[in-house]
Amino acid sequence: MRYHRELTKGATRRAEELGFKADAFTVGKAGISLERLDKILQSRGIGGIFLLPVGSNPDLTRLDWTHFAGIYSDYVIERPGLHSVCPDHYRAMLMVLDRLNTLGYRRPGLVLSEAHDARLLYRWQAAYHTYQTHHDGMTRLPPLIMSDPNQRDFTLWFKAVKCDVVLAHGPEVKIWMEEAGAKIPETHGFCCLNVLNSTSPCAGLDLQPRLLGERGMELLIGQVLRNECGAPDLPMTTTVPAAWVDGPTLRH
Repeated sequence: MRYHRELTKGATRRAEELGFKADAFTVGKAGISLERLDKILQSRGIGGIFLLPVGSNPDLTRLDWTHFAGIYSDYVIERPGLHSVCPDHYRAMLMVLDRLNTLGYRRPGLVLSEAHDARLLYRWQAAYHTYQTHHDGMTRLPPLIMSDPNQRDFTLWFKAVKCDVVLAHGPEVKIWMEEAGAKIPETHGFCCLNVLNSTSPCAGLDLQPRLLGERGMELLIGQVLRNECGAPDLPMTTTVPAAWVDGPTLRH
């Protein structure tokens, strides 16, 4: 994924700037086992692990964490409970809705993957509801939360709620809008919640994965230098603000 590549570039560059070297390992069906990884890390004297985001709840308890410090680059990890660094999803959604409100959109519709939203402890959805509750002139529409994102369910929802702009992660949603009769940006707007997902110019959010990787590596190296191994008593999350990106999918 492009997002993961940018995370890795940021983390690797910052490690080198601070006098360290970063090596990449793939674990699971496409890579090595956790037991094999544990042996490699210990034999090479590698004391810090920077974990990229995964779709499900990862379980890395088979690693001997008495030898390693760790940082997870997503919202939360529980097995083990490590410090983490991630985008400020809640604040990012408030920023997006404020920008759309300024542009004159009054019926924003939100489309999310159920698993994605749950993994982030419903931050996107919570901010979406909160903004519309506290800002006059915005029509509160039910978000579309799909366990299996598909065009049929989207089209039924899109025609029923009559939104004037759609917020979503997947670029396929823009295609579904157009096939449902939308002309972007003339009749409807489209806002991508992660512009790295889009293969064409698009308005939306840059979650700044390179900056995220840099900050995560700084936190990890700090733990290594302080000899802080294993799961902390109180795992903490550091958030990085997203940046707005103008694009041709919204009216000026």
